[in-house]
Amino acid sequence: MKLDFTRDTKRNVTASAINSILKLFFPFLNRTLFLWLLGPEYLGLNGLFNSILGVLMLTELGFGSAVHASMYKSIAEDNREQVCAYLRFYRFVYRGVGSVILVIGLCLLPFLRRLIHGNTPPGLNLHILYLIHLVNTAASYFFFAYRGSILGAHNRTDVMANIRTFVSVVQYITVFLILILTRNYYFYVLTTVAFTIIINLLIFRESRRLYPDMEPHGNLPPELRSRIFSDVKSIFLHKVGGTISYRVDDIVISAFLGLTAVAIYGNYYYVVTSVCGLVGAVYASMPGGFGNKIHTVSKEENFELFMKMCHLTQIIIVWCAAMMIALYQPFITVWTKGNPIMVRHLLTPILMVLYFYVNQSRQTLLIFKAAALLWKQDRLKPIVAGAINLAININMVIFLPEEYKLDGVVFSTIVSFAFIQIPWETHVVFTQFFNREQQNRYWYHHLTFAALALFLCAITWGAVYLIPIDGFQGLFVKGVAAATISTLAVLAFFHRDLIVFFSSRKGSSNSDKPSRTSTN
Repeated sequence: MKLDFTRDTKRNVTASAINSILKLFFPFLNRTLFLWLLGPEYLGLNGLFNSILGVLMLTELGFGSAVHASMYKSIAEDNREQVCAYLRFYRFVYRGVGSVILVIGLCLLPFLRRLIHGNTPPGLNLHILYLIHLVNTAASYFFFAYRGSILGAHNRTDVMANIRTFVSVVQYITVFLILILTRNYYFYVLTTVAFTIIINLLIFRESRRLYPDMEPHGNLPPELRSRIFSDVKSIFLHKVGGTISYRVDDIVISAFLGLTAVAIYGNYYYVVTSVCGLVGAVYASMPGGFGNKIHTVSKEENFELFMKMCHLTQIIIVWCAAMMIALYQPFITVWTKGNPIMVRHLLTPILMVLYFYVNQSRQTLLIFKAAALLWKQDRLKPIVAGAINLAININMVIFLPEEYKLDGVVFSTIVSFAFIQIPWETHVVFTQFFNREQQNRYWYHHLTFAALALFLCAITWGAVYLIPIDGFQGLFVKGVAAATISTLAVLAFFHRDLIVFFSSRKGSSNSDKPSRTSTN
């Protein structure tokens, strides 16, 4: 069964974009209420718990990614019995993962206080709060989370995005009322557990409604199980490296600098993750489509599709980087009410924007690599990169002057991305699936966009810097100026590309007719 990439992509992008906009607004308001009503220590505590549990989620080992990607070929071949067997296997694994997370999480209880440097918010029982967070994480594995793989493998991520959008609105309204009326952190955390379960139940219901013949039954052949376990070994190493890159920073900062430093870092990093959500609306539409195309069209057609998506995402990334560099400090200043403890020097936002640009520029390649099941070929990459990242991270925190310690944490991750991970994963994709000539085209594409990003960031920041207005009014004026300059520049360079991508193409229905022919 050949999926309609154009239709599904537009549908997925629309749903994910709406969800991403809400994920910009509501979490920002949530974090603001935390900061204003409870204080930075609570923000730091929240970030620490999330990082610890992110490490615990390594026990998933990568089974979800392996099973999910393995379904692409079965769906392309319309082998429904095999898809059902995958689903049953996935359910079994996820129940085991949830149990392991609970057990390991409980074993960490005696060491919890040692991960926090300095004081904690008075009147809070760290162990009870940690247990509630732990139950919330484990619940996502027990309550039908495996059913989301059916939607993702059929390139229907729009369904999951719509569910999360609706539930998130209700959830945030509820927690806002709890924070404003009670200022009780316990009630806040318990509410998140309830809504985690609700989201999984709704995904379960929609997956059964759209694909009623896809139920967890049957057994996978031994060779397919062996392939999954082989992939899992490689994916696990990728997850370890990813955890070091994305999750360990808060733990290191907490252990060496304290919860207030975690909150400061978290505020700047929150801006990055929020903007990543905008680009993520496009990324969310890719995995199922790439996975299907790999098994239904030629490698040359796959490369053209891959480069088209790289081009689109780079346009968005460049625009976002220009907006961020211009508005980062004014936004943080207004958000934190000019608190000198919470506002960093200019180097911090510059590094954060560079971190955003470097990391986001590799995401399309990573999504294609996963869809093509190219995990084993660079399985050592994340371990090498993660070890170097962690080593630089700790040394920066220990030896740099106090005002630059947090900058060192960001810098260590940028070094890991730019000099280890990106060259390594690019080499794998263009030697195992594409070819050297296509790799040269890919690198030229990224170097061109990097030069454009530097130019656009410079002129946008320069224009906004000249505006002598502060406060909310200044932030608004600077935002309008930055948006106008960056948008006009992007349209001047890429208006034709954007029109072609977002307009309906004649003949797309013909090109996407069902086909079971694979040229790979």
